[in-house]
Amino acid sequence: MDKTKVKEKLAETQKKSSGFRKEFIEFINRGSVVDLAVGVAVGGAFTAIVNSLVNDIIMPIVGLIAGGVDFTNLAIRIPNFFGNGDEAVIAYGNFIQNVIEFLIIAWVIFMIIKGMNRLNRRRDKKAAEAKQTA
Repeated sequence: MDKTKVKEKLAETQKKSSGFRKEFIEFINRGSVVDLAVGVAVGGAFTAIVNSLVNDIIMPIVGLIAGGVDFTNLAIRIPNFFGNGDEAVIAYGNFIQNVIEFLIIAWVIFMIIKGMNRLNRRRDKKAAEAKQTA
């Protein structure tokens, strides 16, 4: 290949890559992608708060009500009948805690969405009233 063809190919490749790069930057800058990134970050922080709420506040109270049961220690141990090795542990206490955490997170998200919907309905109602008076 001569130098002109190489330069033409290089220019063509750069043009294609700059189009790809531009498209990728547009994709990243879309509101939905940025919103998703913010949601993941806030969700991670929120998960730590909910874990603490469940593990440090709710489950000890539930344990007292249930007669002093510590749910984190509830498990079924199945011995290994097939040879040397560890037993299988079914930690259903952890499962109960995770279900409670899920329910709390789902309830909080529901309340946030419900509040946002209420605000949106008010905004839409005001906009409709403004159109009628105009």
